[in-house]
Amino acid sequence: MRDLRLLLPATFAWVVAWCGIGTPGGAASAALVMWGLWAVTCVAAALAVAGVLQQRRRQAAASENGVVAPLLRVAATALVVMSAGALVMSAAALELGAREASPLAAAAQEHRSAVVTIELTGAPRAMRSSWFVEGEVPPLRVEGRAVATDGAAVHAVPVTAALSLPSSELQLGARVTVSARVTALPAEEGSAFRLAAVGDIRSVALPPPWLAWTVGLRTGFAEAAGALGGDGGALVPGLAIGDTSAVDETLDAAMKASSLSHLTAVSGANCAIVTAAAFALAALLGLPRLVRVVVALMALVGFVVLVTPEASVVRAATMAVVVLVAIAAGRPGGGVAALSLAVVVLLAVDPWYSRDYGFALSVFATAGLLLLARPLTVALARWMPLPIAAVIGVPLAAQLACQPVLVLLDPALALYGVPANLLAAPAAPIGTVVGLIGCLLLPALPSVGFACLQLAWLPASWIALLARASSALPAARLEWLPDAPGALLLASCTAIALWLLLCAPRRRRLRAIATGALIIAIAVPIGLFAGRPLIGAATRPTEWDVAACDVGQGDATLLRSDGATALIDAGPDPAALTRCLSLLGISRIDLLVLTHWDADHVGGVSAVTGLVGTVLHGPLDGDRSTRALDPLVAAGAESVEVVAGFGGTLGEARWRVLWPRPDAQPGNDASVVLDLSTPDYRGIFLGDLGEEAQSRMLRSASLGRVDLVKVAHHGSADQSERLYDELGAIVGVIGVGADNGYGHPTDRLLDVLRATGTAVVRTDQSGLALLTADDGSFSLWSERDSEP
Repeated sequence: MRDLRLLLPATFAWVVAWCGIGTPGGAASAALVMWGLWAVTCVAAALAVAGVLQQRRRQAAASENGVVAPLLRVAATALVVMSAGALVMSAAALELGAREASPLAAAAQEHRSAVVTIELTGAPRAMRSSWFVEGEVPPLRVEGRAVATDGAAVHAVPVTAALSLPSSELQLGARVTVSARVTALPAEEGSAFRLAAVGDIRSVALPPPWLAWTVGLRTGFAEAAGALGGDGGALVPGLAIGDTSAVDETLDAAMKASSLSHLTAVSGANCAIVTAAAFALAALLGLPRLVRVVVALMALVGFVVLVTPEASVVRAATMAVVVLVAIAAGRPGGGVAALSLAVVVLLAVDPWYSRDYGFALSVFATAGLLLLARPLTVALARWMPLPIAAVIGVPLAAQLACQPVLVLLDPALALYGVPANLLAAPAAPIGTVVGLIGCLLLPALPSVGFACLQLAWLPASWIALLARASSALPAARLEWLPDAPGALLLASCTAIALWLLLCAPRRRRLRAIATGALIIAIAVPIGLFAGRPLIGAATRPTEWDVAACDVGQGDATLLRSDGATALIDAGPDPAALTRCLSLLGISRIDLLVLTHWDADHVGGVSAVTGLVGTVLHGPLDGDRSTRALDPLVAAGAESVEVVAGFGGTLGEARWRVLWPRPDAQPGNDASVVLDLSTPDYRGIFLGDLGEEAQSRMLRSASLGRVDLVKVAHHGSADQSERLYDELGAIVGVIGVGADNGYGHPTDRLLDVLRATGTAVVRTDQSGLALLTADDGSFSLWSERDSEP
């Protein structure tokens, strides 16, 4: 049990970090909490000293050697726990202060651009939902640190940006100077600011030599693997170095649905393979123990630089360093102690790891393997041969430990996750090791390196086949209670089940009570959520006027009048829009309005291709508009570009276009704004119109009171208070995704709606929402919470 002593300080440090970075009041409140924790730590230290003195007096009086005084034991434990929490809270308070004092905070508050130099801290990632013009470099998402603003060096703060540069120029350690609009992100986000480039990139400085060597390896490896083709070629870089840029959306979804996505996340297994191989090679050469450790550390550092320091990689590397240092000191420690110490160290370096799902999954999977793999194997060996029990026990331990975290990401249980991992288990290490060898050999021995990639393609293809097959099986997902309650319930169920399986209590009554509690705890959410579609279908009103589809961070609003149907925007995801249309039984769309060409409004148009009669849209935007319109027109839709003054009918309703003006340039402020009047209500739909354009529209047209408003730009802060006051709507509909990272809807917008007496309907909270006009008011049915 001595190996578990550091679990308590690691857990406390994690809780403190998670709460500390979200402390209301920002850096000032965090500093108060920090000093409070240090004060308690000092008290614990004083009690520990008193305990030591008490222990010495007892030993001197009674010669009780080896008996630890209770005061000393409690004080020592409290000292270690509180020290870990105070250390992590100090890091959080200092970083929050640095973010608030950054010149970028002032630029964001003043809504102005700044010239920012970004030092990249990871490899670039493709933006799958972005649009770009034919012939231009697609934008890539990069993470980095802002090290200079407007030419002056500043305290580095983490930022995220989308930059249109070749991936070879956006590698770990490179510095990019760009003029950008600055948006402050919520304190809980790992990045403090989001940068949107305006104009051309000012300059690019390549990574320093000690980092630059990895650029050619990564890009050359990706190109060689791409030549292999198929899903296997896309997965080989992911298995070897965690590069998933070639994995398409369907394969990515299949990997997640089958609980195999962890295989492409570089973590403890990869680091263990690298350090063990380097240590073994040094041993074969007859090198002394200390030199072997140094060689293993150098190999580990090189591997981390190669794969880029993601959260899971840093966690695994830190744990490996702890173990190697213990070996060098001649005192190899337990795995749980090393994991706990690694967690405390990393949270002290970056408290935002506490809210990183990748970091959490990596830690929980490792903890599951360390704590549960052996007991599960022994328990399963009662009913099967030991080798088979071990093959099942290892992935089962990791799956059980990770599942509560996975439920936070997706409230469902992957029923075929364990079988899929069992079948993938023999292939994954082969693909990882052979692929990594091929990556390292490609520059020096291209033919041998490519041959290794061809060998790695076989296990990678097998894993992809497993993912697609298991995700396509019936009942692959079992709906579960969402968010923290769902995670806590599942963790409790897992704990009870493990207690019943491993502890084998002798008292039958206690075992029966635990079994009954487990059955009820599992049956209630399964019955509730498995039956939810049936209940929803039974309670969903058939006569509705407005439907706000839950399509994530985007807009898709259905209107219905006298049998005619209109759809305003199509959201970012065809699958989400298809689900909404299926639930409501929509098979024909008489009028489709595409307010503008951003992906979160037109990305789902493929779901309605062939269903649309007429498409209304604003000013065309080259390839961006062509991508959305061409399939619709080819399937028989009529395309009409509209400006303010256009109008028409939809069943018994009449509509008119209030915006844009004839000379408008494509973009948010050229969104098509629709004014709809029916015998029962009047509504206005604002697209993504910003505050300035809203004010201009307000000056150019007499709007008057409405009953319903589709809030602009997912509830961003860029809103005109005068407009919403003029409209005075009963209901404001906001199409927004949960945990969207933009802070939408903003407190400012919600305050504006509250001041005008507008009730808010948010798709992130309600799911699909149906509004029925009823004598000057609306009745609401929502997918997640029905109301009369």
